[in-house]
Amino acid sequence: MEETKAKRRLSILCSHLRPLGASDSGHAPTHLISSRISNSDSETENNKKNLHQTDCVFCKIIVNESPSVKLYEDDMCLCILDRNPLSHGHSLIIPKSHFCSLEATPPSVVAAMCSKVPFISSAIMKATDSDSFNLLVNNGASAGQVIFHTHIHIIPRKAHDCLWPSESLRRRRLKLDQDVFKLVDSVREQLSVSNDTKNGLTGN
Repeated sequence: MEETKAKRRLSILCSHLRPLGASDSGHAPTHLISSRISNSDSETENNKKNLHQTDCVFCKIIVNESPSVKLYEDDMCLCILDRNPLSHGHSLIIPKSHFCSLEATPPSVVAAMCSKVPFISSAIMKATDSDSFNLLVNNGASAGQVIFHTHIHIIPRKAHDCLWPSESLRRRRLKLDQDVFKLVDSVREQLSVSNDTKNGLTGN
């Protein structure tokens, strides 16, 4: 009897010592993914910490808690059909980690998303018999962002589809006046400040 109890305790102990995320299917349980952090990669650590937001519809889709029509998936991102498409085949590329805006998204994640655009957009255009597409990011509420989880729109286009009313507007030529030069100086100053901050040159 005592031997049986000892074996059972040993079995339970061994189950706790299994590699984190190990399962019969060979895949890490979703709720444990954020715990698998490499100490040598701070960006990966931030990605894991930000992986899920319980009130984010895209996060729910990523963990299969909300339905979606998936077109593509890899370790970094997911491509789904937009639930309210502007055109047939309108799709979204979404990072699997949660970042509320483009500027909050690490460059490596943005690069991973953008690297899939030629591959995915080509497939979508062929499937929808389109010859063009718009690549769009609504970043911030004033720009039309509704779901605050970074995502890229791929919107298939066909000639004369009249999708954007603004396309019929006549565009004005840029005037090289004082307002433009002030804008250029201001942008360059902000870029310099951002670069100094990134490199730790704050002057303190």
